[in-house]
Amino acid sequence: MEGTQKFAAYFTAEHRGKIDRCQDLDGSCSAAEVVRNAVDFYYGYLTAEDAGRFLPQAIQSYLDGRLGMLENRMASLLFKLTVATDMNAGILSDAYEFSEESLRRRRAESVKNVKQTNGLISFEQRARDSGDL
Repeated sequence: MEGTQKFAAYFTAEHRGKIDRCQDLDGSCSAAEVVRNAVDFYYGYLTAEDAGRFLPQAIQSYLDGRLGMLENRMASLLFKLTVATDMNAGILSDAYEFSEESLRRRRAESVKNVKQTNGLISFEQRARDSGDL
């Protein structure tokens, strides 16, 4: 083969058996080809940023299925949360008359609060902050 160099390596009988089985399984022409493929694979594994390329198909399918279930569950919970938020907004808008300016101010304050708390807002904390408690 062009560009190859001879390299001596010692293998146990068990490893030699594995090399022979790999040669049969992947149709390699020689044991040296099996070893080159193994080195290429291992090097790719060590340097890859996407380890998913090296997961067995069964594990990949299982993870995809579980993530799909999580995605469906999250979508369902977000839908329910959005419905509840819309109901609350409807009740508040029916009970109080808000001016356009007060709505703009409230939105700006809410955006600031969510950014400052990274979305971890509690009713009790908001009541404390407003001085009502």
